[in-house]
Amino acid sequence: MPADLAVIGLGPLGLPLARAAVAAGISTIGYQAGPTDPAAGPLPPSDLRRMLAAGFRPTANPGELGRVRTAVICAPVPAGPDGTLDLTAATDAARTLAGRLRPHTTVIIESPVHPGTTEGLLRTILEDGSGLRAGRDFHLAHSPGRFDPGNRTHGYAATPKVIGGLTPACTESAAAFYGRLTDKVVRARGCREAESVHILETNYRHVNIALVNEMAMLCHELGVDLWDVIRCAETKPFGFQAFRPGPGVGGHGVPVDTIGPHRPLRLVELASQVNQRMPGYVIQRCAALLNEHGKSARGARVLLLGVTYKPDLADQQGSPAQEIATRLMGMGASLSYHDPYVPDWRVLGRPVPRADPLYEAAADADLTVLLQHHRTYDLQGLAVKAQLLLDTRGTSPTGAAHRL
Repeated sequence: MPADLAVIGLGPLGLPLARAAVAAGISTIGYQAGPTDPAAGPLPPSDLRRMLAAGFRPTANPGELGRVRTAVICAPVPAGPDGTLDLTAATDAARTLAGRLRPHTTVIIESPVHPGTTEGLLRTILEDGSGLRAGRDFHLAHSPGRFDPGNRTHGYAATPKVIGGLTPACTESAAAFYGRLTDKVVRARGCREAESVHILETNYRHVNIALVNEMAMLCHELGVDLWDVIRCAETKPFGFQAFRPGPGVGGHGVPVDTIGPHRPLRLVELASQVNQRMPGYVIQRCAALLNEHGKSARGARVLLLGVTYKPDLADQQGSPAQEIATRLMGMGASLSYHDPYVPDWRVLGRPVPRADPLYEAAADADLTVLLQHHRTYDLQGLAVKAQLLLDTRGTSPTGAAHRL
């Protein structure tokens, strides 16, 4: 059965798009070449069940891509071992689509690629594989993904979509599609501008988190309550947006500090170095707290709370919990964990014992470390039970815990 939309890549970009399209009454298929694990994705299982009931069709058959009006490539673009973006999944998706591409189809790239990739590498793959010409035989555009998992205020429809097409007609075709899903469509001058929007937004987040992470270390040395500083600063009605420190920066957005032969973004490079040091700083604070109470990290019972990268989600992408746990194990600590969204957790290939019941485990542990604040955690109750509580998120009541 033909569909109006094919979402290629059922990950943190593709599944939210598919959900929004199905909710808007658009006949949608989701193509994934390999297996996908919905439980580890950005949508809860209940949402996936509702999508399937409403007609959403996951498929591994590339032949179905040739029967749609719009195809959106949402393949992941992770950082490679050398820190550069790995375009393998995006180029593979483009090749798969190219072999089935029909005239008059609108092709949109949501994968976070470097400026020039849509109208350069991906356009070439699509044209060579289909024999069609972008801007003449099919529409080609870029739209940076902006979905924020777990955000109850800014859902898909309430978040403006940026569109940049190869030609004005390409922009309008993509805008007409997204206009069915979102309340506002913003037209960029072209593909390169739309691609650069993602770089600016992602780097903005990482740079500002790095700033407050450095402030957290400084304020601890000065004996200043950073969380109170932020509370006061965010009352300024202009020129300030509140960011908060943490044990590390997780998520799927990769900071970009270099693009090919072009000049590096030195500020972003420095911010990445600061943020990458935060798991180590958490370990220093853990060791210092244990030492202050006459205990050594070796043999200490340490309970980690929340191992996902974001509150109230199962997604562990980029979570600092793995590195923190690895370092604690290397110091000889005895680890346990609790996370309502992660029933089983492994570090260095070994299972970590799950704390159950939670409050009894906190009372038994020499040190409890809050890495992610899920809404189910009663931090006041945990602070009463725990022998020592290190709160890396600043969400515990004032004076109830040691804060980052």
